[in-house]
Formats: sequence, C-alpha cells, structure tokens
Amino acid sequence: MRNKLIHIVISAILVVSSSLVHANPQPTAAAPETPVPAAPTAATMPIPKAPSSGAKSFIIMDFDSGRVIAEENTDQSYDPASITKLMTAYVIFNELESGNISLSDMVTISEKAWRTPGSRMFVEVGKLVSVEDLLQGMIVQSGNDATVALAEYVAGSEETFAALMNRHAEDLGLTGSHFLNSTGLPETGHQMTAHDIAILAASVIRRFPDYYKWYSQKEFTFNSITQHNRNKLLWRDDSVDGIKTGFTDSAGYCLVTSAKKEGMRLITVVLGNASANARVDASQALLNYGFRFYETHKLYDAGTALASSRIWKGSTENVSLGLSKPLFVTIPRGRYEALQASMKVDNRIMAPVDQGAALGSVQVKLDDEVVAELPLVSLEPVAEGSFLHRMTDSALLYFE
Repeated sequence: MRNKLIHIVISAILVVSSSLVHANPQPTAAAPETPVPAAPTAATMPIPKAPSSGAKSFIIMDFDSGRVIAEENTDQSYDPASITKLMTAYVIFNELESGNISLSDMVTISEKAWRTPGSRMFVEVGKLVSVEDLLQGMIVQSGNDATVALAEYVAGSEETFAALMNRHAEDLGLTGSHFLNSTGLPETGHQMTAHDIAILAASVIRRFPDYYKWYSQKEFTFNSITQHNRNKLLWRDDSVDGIKTGFTDSAGYCLVTSAKKEGMRLITVVLGNASANARVDASQALLNYGFRFYETHKLYDAGTALASSRIWKGSTENVSLGLSKPLFVTIPRGRYEALQASMKVDNRIMAPVDQGAALGSVQVKLDDEVVAELPLVSLEPVAEGSFLHRMTDSALLYFE
C-alpha cells in the first residue's frame, strides 16, 4: 500500500509539473535576441499625434479589440442630436430579435409622430406603415416622424420607450448617457459621451449584422419622395459602411462612422463640429490615421484549449482551459514580432468546476504595456469524483 501511495504521489507531481509548463507557454512572437539598434526603425519610431478634429469631443476605437487609439473629452456628456437614433435602433433590433415585433408589422401613424419637427420621412397621420419601412426612414432619412412612430409602437408612448433606452444603456455600461426621447431633439438632460457612442455603435454592428446593412444604404424612397443618406463618407470612401449623422443648433454637427480595411474595423465619433463638411473631413482624417499607424491581430480563438491544469477531487484529473471570446490586440504597425504572451493558472483547482469558470488569465504585453488581458476559463464542466478519488486526492494534497 505504501509503495502504491508513493507511486500516486510521483504521478501527481508529474501532472502538476506538466500543467505548469502549459500555464507558461512560449510567447506568441519571441523578442529578438540581438541588441536594439541605436537608430530607431520605422516600427519603433514614435507615432504622431492624431489629427485635429475641430470637434468638442472625438474618439477612434478598434471594433474587435475595443482599444481606444486616440480620444479627446470622450467622457464629457454632450447633446447627441440624431445619433440618439442609434439607441432607438438598438432597442427596436432587440425587439425584432426577441420576436416581440416583426418587420412586416403595420404601424398606425399617430398625430404626435406626424407633427414631430425636424427631419422627416413624410408619413401621414392615420396611415399604416410597415416596421421595415419606418426603420429605413429612421436610419437612412433620419426621419423623426418615423422614429416616434416606432417608439410608440414598441412601448405605447415615447416616454416609456425612453425608459427602455435607459435600461439598455445601463446593460451596455453606457455610464455617461441618459435618454429622454427617441429622436435626439434637444431636451435638458438628454446626453451621451463619445465613448458611449462608440461602444453602442460596436454593439449594433456586432449583435445585428442583418440590420446594420441599412446604415450603408445611400437613399430611400417613401411616398414617392427620395431622400439621401446624410453620411457623405458613404460616397467618398468605399471602406465606410455606416453609421449615423446628427445635427441641432445646440449639438452642432456630429458623426459616428465605421469603416473596414483588410479585416480591421475602426469606429470614429466626432461631436460638435462647426459644419457638415467639417464633420466629414474630421472623420475621414481620423480613419486614415487609425488605419495608417495601427493594426489589429486575433491571437487566440474562443473555445480553443490553450492550457491544461490539474484539477483535484474531480471526475477527471485535468481540465482544459481557454477563452470565452476571441482575443484581439491593436498595436502600432510593425510591432507584432515584439508581442509577449503569458498565462497564469490558479493553484489547487478543486472540483466541481462549471464550464466557463475563470481559473486564470491570459496577458499580452508590448514592451512594458499590457495591451490585452482576458480570463482563462474552463472549457468543460468537471464534476466531483468518486469518494475513493476524493480521499486519494486529499492524501496527495497533504504532501503538497
């Protein structure tokens, strides 16, 4: 019996040693062994400052990694004007996805919707209009009448719909935003931040790709009236496929834009520009800057085993560890070979373990900067082992 116990202990030590090797993998790209040259290379030269936007607030954010490349006053809340309709669309897309409404539903246009001032789809009071047409009227034409009609159809009143908007904003972590109406018409206390807008835009693109296509639509005709999308970048830059303009006297000219080049998607927001042309020029300059000086890489897929660790008192001796979502990094161009990846695994993992339980972390560094970090999670559930197995592991743990 004593020899058998010693054999078990030795086996356990080998398993623990193996798990430690897996917990500290070789970096994704090893650092060069030769000394750093005295003169800077193109890859190591400092990146210039982002171009001036002329806006009260701006942001450049990578869609996949969430990294903010450049920003100014991004946590300051401002009047968002019609960019508000991004949240209106998010709520309605969610209702469609949940099956609470459908695109073919017919909506009766109320007098309030018909009388709403500002940009219009030109719906008529008392007429029936489909949800699909109203969505295109809101997204492409920025129709306030269509927007109010949709809000009333979903929630009964615009005030109740605004409460829904705030609930979704809280779920998305939009801490600098508060909604009082569905259109973005000026109202004291109705506000958003550039950072919140970028997060919201990314959520619309990620969650609702089938509906996002409308944001690249250049025109829409309703009631024999054709109106063009106000996002002029759709004509200027083929990589741009959305997303929304806004303007009021109090907000100035605003634009949230998304563009994709060679697998990299950027989102920019400018708030409070002086003119329609200024917001377009600023957005184009920010996109050009982001694509020119930065690149995004996917390092690990979700659900792929990256490590294996000893699990005590479980139905199996090892648990596979990986990520619950892909890990992306956005870095200065030419620095991919300098990335260093490391993994940390919790000591003494005990069964039972649920699938998705955080049991460590993956960290990626560029020089001394942490550019990405995600939890390392269990890829499968592990139940408690038999009574004999638990007792054996208890004995082994005694010698740890």
